[in-house]
Amino acid sequence: MSHRQFTRESRVALATLLSAGKKRAFCARQLGFEKTSINREIKRNKDPDGIYRGGSADDRAMKRRLDSRVGQRKIENNPELKKHIIGKLKIFWSPEQIAGRLRREKKQTIICMETIYKYIYEVKPELEKHLRHRGNKQRHKRGTAARRRLCEAMKIRPIGERPAIVEARTEFGHWEGDTVVGKEKTQRILTNVERMSGFGLADKLDKVTAVLVQEKTQQRFSRLPKCAKRTLTRDNGPEFGDLDKDTERLTGMKLFRATAYHSWERGTNENWNGLARQFCPKGMYFATITQAWLDQIVRLINDRPRKRLGYRTPREVFRESCNSV
Repeated sequence: MSHRQFTRESRVALATLLSAGKKRAFCARQLGFEKTSINREIKRNKDPDGIYRGGSADDRAMKRRLDSRVGQRKIENNPELKKHIIGKLKIFWSPEQIAGRLRREKKQTIICMETIYKYIYEVKPELEKHLRHRGNKQRHKRGTAARRRLCEAMKIRPIGERPAIVEARTEFGHWEGDTVVGKEKTQRILTNVERMSGFGLADKLDKVTAVLVQEKTQQRFSRLPKCAKRTLTRDNGPEFGDLDKDTERLTGMKLFRATAYHSWERGTNENWNGLARQFCPKGMYFATITQAWLDQIVRLINDRPRKRLGYRTPREVFRESCNSV
């Protein structure tokens, strides 16, 4: 079926069919549209009372198109705003982060994220490569019963014993840790993320051993103030070995192990690893990665505003939390 755009005539025809009690699938066949296009058109342009009327639907669509063009002119006619938006896109801020941060700093809505997206797609398509695209596929981990028993035996404290305040994200200093795997499997990135602020740390692992992971963890957390170190929840991977007690002694944090194959129990860390995958995609050989390059990536992620933080950056929240404790 060829691509079609809704016109005033097709909208009036759609409204007539709907008022006659015809199903949306029938309307799609009669008018030559996909059913999903019909559903989207009705959802976007129906009246406030929920009824789809052809004339008002077309007026609403035309107004949205005009508003989009006005938004594009708003960017093109404001060199300072244009430079700001393009600059932030190039350091991988999302349109939502750009708009939200401007609103936070200026105390008013300067531009909306939809306008920035339309500006990219319709005016500056070369900026699309800076957008982060993620699928919605779920990964299902499987393992043998022996592996699960081994994971259970390795745990010093199961996540079920972790204080409830950790889950609430209202107390500073609770971390989640895991590793990101390179294509060669023998090299990884060790990541640790503070739950309340979303502030992340990352260390290159040239080999995967529990001793090296412990050394990197100790070195990294020794640089942080005591108030930032309360608990650390880790995956059950073999790279963490059975050195939890030693790691607790060296870092001053209580360690917990998530349930085997329950990655969602470390959602903050999983999300941060997803952000890192924008720069270290699956299939990439990590032998080409240096710690200096990785530090630059970490800075980019920690200095991007987050919606859940009121468009403050993880670094800002981390510093504020350290100063207030």
